[in-house]
Amino acid sequence: MWILRTVDEGTPEKTFRILPGGVRTLGRATGADFILDASLVSRVHCRLTALPTGELEVKDLESTNGTFVNGQRVETARLTPGDRLGVGRVELVALRDAD
Repeated sequence: MWILRTVDEGTPEKTFRILPGGVRTLGRATGADFILDASLVSRVHCRLTALPTGELEVKDLESTNGTFVNGQRVETARLTPGDRLGVGRVELVALRDAD
């Protein structure tokens, strides 16, 4: 299982879990699987997919302000444990938990 945890200081921590084979969207709309109501986050900002290989893939869904991995803007990227995912002004750290 993958865990995404917010690391912004001064705001309550949020934790999102993605089970193996799971596909989840992240954004500020109520229709997103993981809701991040923060400035510069698009309604449906990006999609997270837990691949059969055990990797976590992030795909930007044409967000206005982009999706970033370790400070680099990406369209699609594979995350490894410890990577930082930037969505709007929110930063999340990717962690791998024993399934």
